[in-house]
Amino acid sequence: MDANVLVLNKDYQPLSVCSVHRSIKLLFLDKAEMLHDYPDKKLRTVTEEYSYPSVIRLRRYINIPYNKIVLTRHNILKRDANTCQYCGSSRNLTIDHVLPRSRGGGDSWENLVAACDSCNVNKGNRTPEEANMPLKRKPYRPIHITFLQSLLGGVSEDWKPYLYM
Repeated sequence: MDANVLVLNKDYQPLSVCSVHRSIKLLFLDKAEMLHDYPDKKLRTVTEEYSYPSVIRLRRYINIPYNKIVLTRHNILKRDANTCQYCGSSRNLTIDHVLPRSRGGGDSWENLVAACDSCNVNKGNRTPEEANMPLKRKPYRPIHITFLQSLLGGVSEDWKPYLYM
């Protein structure tokens, strides 16, 4: 039972990741329902055989008052996988404003990207279109569960529809 299980709220929003052992408890106590399983794995007892959960959904809604990720340099670099969003380099990274501050661009998840020193200098006070430097990936506000991806080393294919990937 070494796999991880994605836990969804009643409204299908990702809540957390738990162990298979914990998810089995939730399923047997009828506090959750299984949405996806690992078809090639089974849990066996002496007399029964059960599906190995991959994604479960809680039957009751859990209100989480705060689950936003703080906008920091470290979190922007983590979201962008420590690579320049213009050239793909992973050396001498800085933070770049897609729409420069001098043109009204603020500090937001959708306006900040990781950039190497040379790309940041080459782009200067221009937008990526004006500098002819397209972004590798559009910046976005991450959800808290995607940050677990770096800890887990990736996500299962079953999880991607629920994580908006």
